[in-house]
Amino acid sequence: MTDVSTMPIGIIPLYGTEALTKRIAYYLDRIYNVGETKIIDSKVMRFLTGDAKAILENTVRGMDVYIIMDVGNYSCHYKMYGQDVIMSPDEHFQNLKRVISAIGGKANRINVVSPMLYAARQDRKLARESLDCAVALRELEQIGVKNIMAFDVHDDRVQNAVPFMGFDNLMPVYQVIKEMKRCYPNLNFTEEEMLVVSPDLGGTNRNLLYATELGLDMGIFYKRRSKKSFVNGKYQVEVHKYIGPDVKGKDILIADDIIASGETILDVIRKLKELGARRVFASVTFGLFTEGISHYNKAFEDGVLEAVFITNATYCRDEVKNAPWFHEVDLSKYIAFYIYCVNSGKSISSLINPHLKIQSLLAKQEETSD
Repeated sequence: MTDVSTMPIGIIPLYGTEALTKRIAYYLDRIYNVGETKIIDSKVMRFLTGDAKAILENTVRGMDVYIIMDVGNYSCHYKMYGQDVIMSPDEHFQNLKRVISAIGGKANRINVVSPMLYAARQDRKLARESLDCAVALRELEQIGVKNIMAFDVHDDRVQNAVPFMGFDNLMPVYQVIKEMKRCYPNLNFTEEEMLVVSPDLGGTNRNLLYATELGLDMGIFYKRRSKKSFVNGKYQVEVHKYIGPDVKGKDILIADDIIASGETILDVIRKLKELGARRVFASVTFGLFTEGISHYNKAFEDGVLEAVFITNATYCRDEVKNAPWFHEVDLSKYIAFYIYCVNSGKSISSLINPHLKIQSLLAKQEETSD
């Protein structure tokens, strides 16, 4: 068996992750300072019936393989019976399994880097319904995956489904704070000037993490959904009210995992402005905008929304990237350091808990203000 610390790294980008993979490989080369990283091209050949097969362009024998997957990339498509078909998360996950099958056990170790975890929102059973995320993780474990990494998992207790497979849930807290400070140098992360607000009870832990690292107070919005009114795949909100410290005259940071339609966050932002908030910033790991961005553009034009910081953990269309309120948070260096730690057998605790980095960033802020 090859020593893990000397295993060459092979990165396989799945369809739609080519640009992100190149950036990850660039940082890995800088970290290692030796030619240990190799991008392995793969192709998924489609028959006109929609059936497919994966082909590797190079050998991966003896390598520490990292497969990069973006299950949320709806810009990917293929031909089926002469029609253009947009790839769903199911299609991306199926391609992952095809590539693992093409590896055929020749790699020394297979790791999956899926910034957006497949089926993460279907992580628990409330009625007679499927457990998609747990089933998918079990399947990956059974076909040879040793580690999986994702960002801001909806509920990381889903890892209990695979207790013998490595499961790392990373939070881009430092990256978001750093980008906010770069874009808004006048931001003061102090209790007198800023407040963290959770948009709902489900986001409490995420926002508490930001509040704790920044040394800020925190408020929360209480949201109760109807048990009868079900529209567009979700129960409608009946009650949505703020509980917490006074927001008047303060900058506000709202952190969430996903913007889908985006209605909840906009509703929170409007209520905060009505309560006298100065500027409202939103931070989300996955900016999907399933119903377009016109309502966000209007909120920006009306002076309600200041900015939205969105990571490149999943595909974001140009319409969003060109919006005046959009700021991208790049995670490629973060992922590269994760791969380096796993490949070299080093602890990733400093990646999971970036406390020292954040404190160093805040210390620079204090020095600048003195």
